[in-house]
Parts: sequence; structure tokens; C-alpha cells
Amino acid sequence: MSGASGAKARLVTDIREIFATLEAPGELRAELLRGEIVMTGGPDWTHNMIVTRVRNQVPQNRWYPVATQDIAIPGEVSEPQPDLVVIEHGAFDGRSRLVPAPATTLLLEVVSKTSKHRDHVTKRSIYAAGQVPAYLIIDPYAATCVLLTEPRGSGEAADYRTERTSEFGEPVPIGALGIDLDTSEFGTLPAGA
Repeated sequence: MSGASGAKARLVTDIREIFATLEAPGELRAELLRGEIVMTGGPDWTHNMIVTRVRNQVPQNRWYPVATQDIAIPGEVSEPQPDLVVIEHGAFDGRSRLVPAPATTLLLEVVSKTSKHRDHVTKRSIYAAGQVPAYLIIDPYAATCVLLTEPRGSGEAADYRTERTSEFGEPVPIGALGIDLDTSEFGTLPAGA
């Protein structure tokens, strides 16, 4: 097959290569999760305020709390983009679009209308497989925070040994960051929304 210039077109079959050159249309966000490209709409105000309130509590003299950062998961065909990535100063030099999962300290996902299963099941397994030390899921529909620590295993069987659930208003002790996360100002959304 030749183009107008006579050059042969190259058929791209590697999903990672396709994803790396993908430009999500408009306000959509794209992630590669176990070989599947997933596009989602932009977050709502409650979601963004929760991310902001968490980011503001991360001690920035030791940690970089970064939004919209793609993560490389070793051994996985996945490049998720968590709502917040926390990286210790010096753990990553920042010369790539992808931060290796082992360089992260904590990943945060705030549940949206369409992401509950993805956040609680798919990403839980992906982040555990990537040996992410702490994964925090904040659910404004259930008004809960789930902190997962001690990753083990690989592939779809990977999981976290420790799971701690807190209700909004209760502090969430995040040992990896040395903080008790204040959740008292996290907004909620109606369960049927």
C-alpha cells in the first residue's frame, strides 16, 4: 500500500504504539487498561475539589502530588492516568510521559458515575501488579475512602493485603506519607446520580 507520496504505509498493530499517539477528542481523557483504550468525560466539581483537598494535604517538602500523569505498569499492557499521583522527591527524574509505577508512593482515584468497577476492581489489580505501595479510592457516592496497601501478586490475580475503609469525616491514616488525611470537607454526590 502506498500513499500519495509513494511511501509505503506501515500497519500499526501494537496497542501501546497506537495509544502513545492517540489524541483524545475534546475534553475526554484516555487510559490504556489491560490492552483496552478507555475514554471518559471530564470530572465534575465535587471530584475536582476532593482531588484538590487531598493534594493540599500532601507534604510538598517531601512529595510531588501531580494530576493527570500517565503511569507505566511493568508487565502490564496498561497506562492508567490516576486522578492524583504522589511521588517522593528524587524517585523519578521526569524525562518521560510515563512514570514507572514503582517510583510512585500513592495513587488516588475518585469514583465517578461510570468508573466504580474500574476503580475498585480493574485498577486495584493493575496498581497492585505494578507494586504501587498505596492506592486510595475516594467514593463521593458512598462517602467512603478505601486505602489499599501491601501489594502482592502479578497480572489479574494481583491484589493488596491490607484494606482500610473510612467514612467521610473520619481521618484516613496514610502511613506511606506520614499523614492523617482530613476527609471532613469532602463533598458527596447522590447515589443515584
